[in-house]
This record gives sequence, structure tokens and C-alpha cells, in this order.
Amino acid sequence: MQVKTHLSENMATKQLVMSLTGELDHHCAEKLRLKLDSEIKKTNCKEFILDLANVSFMDSSGLGVILGRYKLITQKDGTLYIKGANRNVDRILRMSGIYSLAQKIEH
Repeated sequence: MQVKTHLSENMATKQLVMSLTGELDHHCAEKLRLKLDSEIKKTNCKEFILDLANVSFMDSSGLGVILGRYKLITQKDGTLYIKGANRNVDRILRMSGIYSLAQKIEH
């Protein structure tokens, strides 16, 4: 799993964009969780955008990573956005109910 981070700041808010590439599964979940948590805490952002455009596979461990980041960002009165999920990953996200918590960004 590769992670690219981009911090966007404007007058209103900071946006942390994290773009993931690869498989989001039990093999990388813990390492990814630590990386995401570190970036969220370091940047003190209010908006966290998780770009899943290059995620080829996701299992329940990946859902757990996303749910945990949702909890972390909402404790800071922030918002989690998800964008770019392919058809299979999007289906998992819809079935799990994550879109009732996180905002989906349409292309």
C-alpha cells in the first residue's frame, strides 16, 4: 500500500488529502492506520479526503481503518470525505453503510 499526502489550505479550512494505491487489506491495515493517524494529528485538519481511486481491493480490515479515521476526525469536529472508489470498493462501502457517516465526493 502506497500513500501520498497533500495538504491544501485556504481561508476557510485545511484539507488533508491522502491518496491510497494498492490493496487495503489485513496485510497493510495497521501500518496504514498509524500513517493516517499521524498525518491527521500533525496537520490538525478539519477536512480529511480519502482518495481511493487507485485501491484495487478492500476487505473488512480496510473498512475498519476507514471507520477509525472517521471517529478520529469527527472528534475534532471535522468531516471525512471519500472519493474515487472503483465499482467493487464502492459496493463494499455502500453495503457497509460507511456513506451514511462519510461524505462521498462524486467525480
